[in-house]
Amino acid sequence: MIKTVLWDFDGVILDSMKVRDWGFEEIFKDFDQELIDKLLVFHRKNGGLSRYVKIRYFFEELLGKSITEEEVLEYAQKFSVLMRKELTNSKNLILDAVEFISKNHQNYNFHIVSGSDQEELRFLNKELGIDQYFISIHGSPTSKKELVTNLLEVHNYHKESICLIGDSINDYEAAEANNIIFYNYNNKSIRNYGIEIINFSKFIF
Repeated sequence: MIKTVLWDFDGVILDSMKVRDWGFEEIFKDFDQELIDKLLVFHRKNGGLSRYVKIRYFFEELLGKSITEEEVLEYAQKFSVLMRKELTNSKNLILDAVEFISKNHQNYNFHIVSGSDQEELRFLNKELGIDQYFISIHGSPTSKKELVTNLLEVHNYHKESICLIGDSINDYEAAEANNIIFYNYNNKSIRNYGIEIINFSKFIF
């Protein structure tokens, strides 16, 4: 029986992909558009990876240039400023997921494990009025795999009673690495991974 649920954020609780696409285009607007387009393809395929990884990918893999940790943080901060401004609109909430969370948060242990920046993530959840539904909210720069491992250790959760709900291959890999159940929320491209959820209107664990 599932007692604990680890939630991805982007694409599961908040419909943010288009806004985050725009954010990457904006912080890299001085670079070649063809390279930006390649970054966006990588970004969409790897929704669970942090912006820190994606910024490094843009420079090291696409531009073929080195980038310092300080420069990565500088770009990440620019990205975060844009996200804090654009993603606090409640119209971006995924209503069937949020309704399920609000109705069931007292019946399960809910946590967020996301590839989004942790401080930004906590800010957005508070501004959107949904932070009270979660025992804790965790994000990057710590990897999702490590976030899950840490939660299992800190709370001494039994693996057979915990699951991760996400919408990317990175979410599946984090669940698989920690030997917990994975639920794929409404992403046909990873239909062969985990247990599929189309919506939460009639969902029961």
